[in-house]
Amino acid sequence: MKKPLILIGGGGHCMACIDVIERQGLFQIAGIVDTADKIGHCVLNYRVIASDEQLSELASRFDNFLITLGQIKSPDKRIKLFNILENLGVNLPVVISPHALVSDYAAIGKGTIIMHHSLVNAGAVIGSNCIINSKALIEHNVCIGDHCHVSTGAIVNGDAVVGTGCFVGSGSVVREGVRIGTNNIVSAGTRIMRDIESA
Repeated sequence: MKKPLILIGGGGHCMACIDVIERQGLFQIAGIVDTADKIGHCVLNYRVIASDEQLSELASRFDNFLITLGQIKSPDKRIKLFNILENLGVNLPVVISPHALVSDYAAIGKGTIIMHHSLVNAGAVIGSNCIINSKALIEHNVCIGDHCHVSTGAIVNGDAVVGTGCFVGSGSVVREGVRIGTNNIVSAGTRIMRDIESA
């Protein structure tokens, strides 16, 4: 029997997450949380049933939540929601597309989603509340901090470290062993060949 799951954030990233969740087949989406003016609207086949102000009430009825708000520049909204959910004591499952390849020897933190055709290799450690987007490559022994978004087609090579709260843009390449400090934005198509200090 599929477990009910509440999604938080009803934009474009939510639509992509819905497709992953449906194909994974472990959860039944019970509704979406968005702004109050969106209540009653539908995202694909699922209704917006509540706003952020109602999370506490929802937590008394549902066990499983996933943050489906996107992250382009700042991770602050996703971090705020993650902390609220942590304080409410709900479950933040890992969601992995059946079309992704994730090594049995990788570790993935709670509330992280691994999107279609991404590859996570042996020894990789990915933090909580992350987005590993479609066709991203996370190589062996990479460490991705909490609240990061590794965007479509990005490549993070072996032994690299990406600090908490970073955005790694589409098609960018992070050289092996490079360390990216916290809260950095790596623009799409950029090649990171040396360490970057925290922002």
